[in-house]
Amino acid sequence: MQESPHHHEASPLVHNVEISTMRQPRHVAIVMDGNGRWAKLRHRPRSFGHHAGQKAVRATIEFCLRRGIESLTLFAFSSENWARPQDEVSALMELFLKALDREVDELHGYGVRIRFIGELSAFAPALRERMQAAMAKTQANPKLALNIAVNYGGRWDIAQAARRAAEAVQRGELTAAQIDEHVLARYLALAELPPLDLFIRTGGEKRVSNFLLWQLAYAELYFSDVLWPDFDSAAFDAAIADFSARERRYGKTSEQMKS
Repeated sequence: MQESPHHHEASPLVHNVEISTMRQPRHVAIVMDGNGRWAKLRHRPRSFGHHAGQKAVRATIEFCLRRGIESLTLFAFSSENWARPQDEVSALMELFLKALDREVDELHGYGVRIRFIGELSAFAPALRERMQAAMAKTQANPKLALNIAVNYGGRWDIAQAARRAAEAVQRGELTAAQIDEHVLARYLALAELPPLDLFIRTGGEKRVSNFLLWQLAYAELYFSDVLWPDFDSAAFDAAIADFSARERRYGKTSEQMKS
C-alpha cells in the first residue's frame, strides 16, 4: 500500500520515471472520496462538493483516454450510501440524472463504453431507463470501458455471483464440484474486463469500503490525501508513477519473478 504526499503536485517519482516509458495499469478503480470535506472547507453545502467532483470525473476519464488505459471503474454510490440524509441522496440522484443527460453523447463520441454495475433495481424507473439507454448506446465503443458502480458493494457482488452459479447448477449447466474461483469469477460484475491493477482512494482515508473485494486480491493499493474535486492529472500521474515503480509478485518471490 502507498500513501500519497499531502499536496497534489506531481510526485518526485514522476520525474524519475519518464511518463512515456511507465509500466501502465490496464484497469484502474477509484473510490472518489472527499467531496463533502472539500465543500466544508469552502463553507458550502455538500452538494457543492458533489458538483465539483463531477468535473474531476470528467478530467479522470479524459486522462485515461489520453494515456490509453483500457478500463476505469468508479465507485459512485455504494449500497451503504442510502443511509445518508435523504436530501443528500435526492441531490445525488438529481445530479446523476443531469450528468447522464449531459455527458453520454460526448462520451459516446470519444469511444467510451459505459456500464453500470450494482443492484440497479433499487433506483427509480426514470433513472434506470437512462442507465440502460446509455449502456445500449455505447456498448460497441472500443476506447475505454467506463464502469460506474452504483448501489454496489463487494460483498453483494460475491453473493450475486454465487447465486448465479447456483442457478447454473440447477439448470444442469454446471456441477457443484466444478465451481472453483475461476468459475465463480465468471459471474462477477466485471468478469469480462482485465484484472484490476490499481486501486486508488482519494481523500486521505485508508480503507477499501466494501469496493471490489474479490478483484482487489492482487491489485496495488494507493491512498491519496488529495480530496476528490482536486484530484487532477498531476495527482493521477503520481499514482501511476508509484504503480510503475512497484514489483508485482502475485505471491511469488522476487527471484521467481526474474526467472
